[in-house]
Amino acid sequence: MRMGRRNCNPQRPCETLPDADGGRVAQGRSTPPFLTVRRRRGYADCVALHWINPFMRSSTFPHLRRMFVCLVAMCAAGTVGILSIAHAQVGKPEGLYYKSWAVVVGVENYLVAPKVPGALESAHAVAAALRGLGFDEVIELQDKEASSKHLLQILNDYLPRKVGRQDRVLFFFAGHAGVTQDSQSKELGYLVPWDAQLNNPAKAITFDQLKEFSRRSASKHILMLFDANIRGWEVTAPQPLSLEGRLSPEDDTEKRAVQVLTAAEKEEAVGRAPGQSAFVTALVAGLNGAADLNKNGWVMASELAAQVKQDVEAATKGAQHPQFVQLEGDGDVILIEGRKGAFQAGKEPTSEADRMREARIQYEQAFALLQQQKSAEEALERLNRAIGYDPSFGDAYVLKSYIRLEVLPNLEESLLAARAAVQHAPQNPDSHYSLALALTKKGQYQEAEQAMQQALVVNPAYGDVYFSLGELYADHLNEPQKSVDAFRRYLELGGQSERAIRAVQGSAPPAEKHGP
Repeated sequence: MRMGRRNCNPQRPCETLPDADGGRVAQGRSTPPFLTVRRRRGYADCVALHWINPFMRSSTFPHLRRMFVCLVAMCAAGTVGILSIAHAQVGKPEGLYYKSWAVVVGVENYLVAPKVPGALESAHAVAAALRGLGFDEVIELQDKEASSKHLLQILNDYLPRKVGRQDRVLFFFAGHAGVTQDSQSKELGYLVPWDAQLNNPAKAITFDQLKEFSRRSASKHILMLFDANIRGWEVTAPQPLSLEGRLSPEDDTEKRAVQVLTAAEKEEAVGRAPGQSAFVTALVAGLNGAADLNKNGWVMASELAAQVKQDVEAATKGAQHPQFVQLEGDGDVILIEGRKGAFQAGKEPTSEADRMREARIQYEQAFALLQQQKSAEEALERLNRAIGYDPSFGDAYVLKSYIRLEVLPNLEESLLAARAAVQHAPQNPDSHYSLALALTKKGQYQEAEQAMQQALVVNPAYGDVYFSLGELYADHLNEPQKSVDAFRRYLELGGQSERAIRAVQGSAPPAEKHGP
């Protein structure tokens, strides 16, 4: 048995795969903590991003600063805590899978059955492709290593004990397949191990045994690939995958998926020649990225099947028709993980209503990414997609302006987004406020004052705007009395900034300052 290359996660100790005589090794991980927040309705009650701006300067969006201050107070009072992702998601991987397992079987030189030209080279090519995809454990079984006893030991004992719920399993077989009948003349298909006879199922690996393995395995995602034709396997057409509302593959990683891809239909002969078979040539190309038919960076088993079927039918001039079967569940095995923000399930929305709905979905996903302290780059990508679907989506421009101002600084883009927010959402006070903050950072203080005043026209009780006005008058416009007036109004609206308190107290007459 040849054990595959270990691809270790730096967050998790590397595990050495022992022989099939031990228990499952625990797989540890560590992740940073995050703040949980309760989101209220409306954009002005956005998310606390302490990781973006640890000091929460006054230039930070007011709703972010306000919510952060509230959260700190609540944490101090014990009403809300800092949770660890590791505790909140016990047993879940940091990525899509904890580990990826592959058993790659190639039987070319049978003990008693006819030779299968190209089986070993095909198996080598598949194993190399899977290692290139980062599979942690690739077990290669060649010729006499693929005896009936050894295969059954791996399928019935080793893998069921080692594979966990959050793992991925792939089984590849290149060799002979056979068929027999039961007492009711029902076809029973089987794979032919190295020491089995072609027309005698006594030592065969039956398809019922493979299905039993898939039922016993804890793995949520199992993909079986057969460079052989399928006969005697009770199959039905795969259930169509429900893509409605699916925003990223994470939505499907908890869905069970047992899928099968075969080289030909049951009555077709599989072409054999030295070197890789047509099926494996197409399969390896797909695993190397050719199966990314929609060019979004992801390769799913269903995409791989579509690409392999197309390539094999073309290469064999219609002599072989690969078959794809969904044996269990309605998930989809993920073979290549692209950028989460680049994943789009289903067709592009075409109607105006669909595009607006998709824009809202992308915006909510961007919001959630920031709320969960995940990738700001992906959040920005989703906002750009939302704006592409709905160019008049003002809230998306507001959030984009903030990201470009505070998180991924690009002042010109922040200004452009803020001006677009004012154009498309003039009744949102944050549109004007985001413009004011960007103008302040650019040094255009008079224009910033005008934008803040406009925000107060929309919402006269927007306390944080008064605070920013107080700073603007004091620090840049040299108008101390206006600064005090703005700070006083901020305090009247419930603000508690020490700077505002000091400014108002410092401007009061002595009797007022010290009291009677």
